Amino acid sequence: MLRECRGDENATREGVHTLRITGKLIGKAATDALRLQICLMRLPLLVLLAGLALAPALSAQTADKNFSTMPPAPWPPVATFSILGYDPTTGEVGGAVQSRVFSVGNGVLWAEAGVGVAATQAIVDVSYGPQAIALLRGGMKPADVIKKVWESDPDPRPQDWTKYGRQFAVIDAQGNVAAYTGPKASDWAGDTQGEFCTAQGNILAGPDVVTAMVKAFEDTPGHLSFRLLAALEAGQAAGGDKRGMQSAAILIVKKDGGVWLHNDVVMRLQVDDNPEPIKELRRLVEKAATQRRPRR
Repeated sequence: MLRECRGDENATREGVHTLRITGKLIGKAATDALRLQICLMRLPLLVLLAGLALAPALSAQTADKNFSTMPPAPWPPVATFSILGYDPTTGEVGGAVQSRVFSVGNGVLWAEAGVGVAATQAIVDVSYGPQAIALLRGGMKPADVIKKVWESDPDPRPQDWTKYGRQFAVIDAQGNVAAYTGPKASDWAGDTQGEFCTAQGNILAGPDVVTAMVKAFEDTPGHLSFRLLAALEAGQAAGGDKRGMQSAAILIVKKDGGVWLHNDVVMRLQVDDNPEPIKELRRLVEKAATQRRPRR
């Protein structure tokens, strides 16, 4: 410690000189003690300066951990149950979905008035949605759309995001439906079809979920929004997503069927983060019903 401080001779001399003024000339042992005291007094400052010098390196190390160049880990599957349906009375077509993920409406449902609706979920490839709409627009039937889109999938991440885990459903503007559930979609996964509807889901309590959804859609009267909503409620009552609830969405289209001029969107509602998303979605659907006016 004394060797480390010998570079500061002026401070030591100043200390000895001060003691001489008082008339108390000190010897070698006292001088060494004084040097040690001065070193100890300056130690906190040295530690602070060392910390400031190391701070940029530590920050860079932390940044490296936060922004890794390693490939991203597999995303969680879009564990979901959804319903696509058509109302031959109004010509409206739409879909509804619920899941234990944040903002499930962001990417699952795709629709175009006069064309149809698609739902893409499970080990999801979001591009299936716009691809399906484009093929329906070209006149392809739903079953052929399913086959074409799936077979065209290059399966870019077979090790952790395989195309065999995709789940995909399509309904056209006349109510014709088709669906695909891959063999590697997370259990329980499956789909079932009814009159003008198809229900599908993965990581569900069991097949009763989609069966109950189809029955509720077929048995519920009224506007398409209430029929789609009833299907979600029935699916949840049958066990729903095994992990719970978080978000829900509904999308309905018809040519010029929305409010204002040239609006094909009859309804687009999302509940992105809620412990009871289906209940909140019902509140929104019922509010929308009070504002709906008969078209002249």
